[in-house]
Amino acid sequence: MGRIALGLSYDGRGWQGWQTQPGGRTLQDTLEAALRRFLAAPAVATICAGRTDAGVHALQQVVHLDTAAARRDESWVRGVNALLPESVAVQWACAVPDGFHARFDARTRTYFYVLRSAPIRSPVLHGRVGWVHDPLDESAMRAAAALLTGEHDFSAFRSSGCQAASPVRTLQALDIHRSGGFLIFEFRANAFLHHMVRNLMGVLVMVGRGRRAPEWAAELLRDRDRKRAAPTFMPDGLYLAHADYPGAQLPQRTAREALRHHLGML
Repeated sequence: MGRIALGLSYDGRGWQGWQTQPGGRTLQDTLEAALRRFLAAPAVATICAGRTDAGVHALQQVVHLDTAAARRDESWVRGVNALLPESVAVQWACAVPDGFHARFDARTRTYFYVLRSAPIRSPVLHGRVGWVHDPLDESAMRAAAALLTGEHDFSAFRSSGCQAASPVRTLQALDIHRSGGFLIFEFRANAFLHHMVRNLMGVLVMVGRGRRAPEWAAELLRDRDRKRAAPTFMPDGLYLAHADYPGAQLPQRTAREALRHHLGML
């Protein structure tokens, strides 16, 4: 048996998230069905870098699987893609050491949230970017973002159904960039809690709208009460962009290169 890593991109609209569900239309179920056909195997099990929720996209999701089949890297890409729907595509494939683990070996994960602030919604961009109808104070959002970075108890930013053993995470970066008519929020952490990025976005947008001061972010961290925070923001503009594997030779783009490649931003 050998271990193969795949890099995937997908449009999360219409999917019930990554993780397999009984009778559910999930990305993991669809990928594994395609792999079974490609390998002519009765069963294929995959492990991913990050289990994205319904409506969340990926620029570079990393998956590993074990197989006795011998295929060229190009054959993995073209063969599996021929069996996948248009909203999912393998970007690259490579053999990795047997000890490589897509989830546990990832030292950091980077997400982007792409947000459009405009008076009128765009039906063309619906589902691909987040949207607010009023202007946002970028300076206030950056001030709040600075208070959220570092190692904290993020209990106020986790969903009620989060199964993580600890709410403590290290948010290494929370940067805000402008690209044309879009604001791009870049989140990098050792790991994320369930709904953590979308809950952080809810707070940042509320601060940007002037409904709360930037210092509110620090108060939420201190009080650790999810009920006092902002509602969970829409999934539309959220993209898993990169998982970092120190020492692993994967043909990945950097997070920003992936964003430029797929969306033409940054």
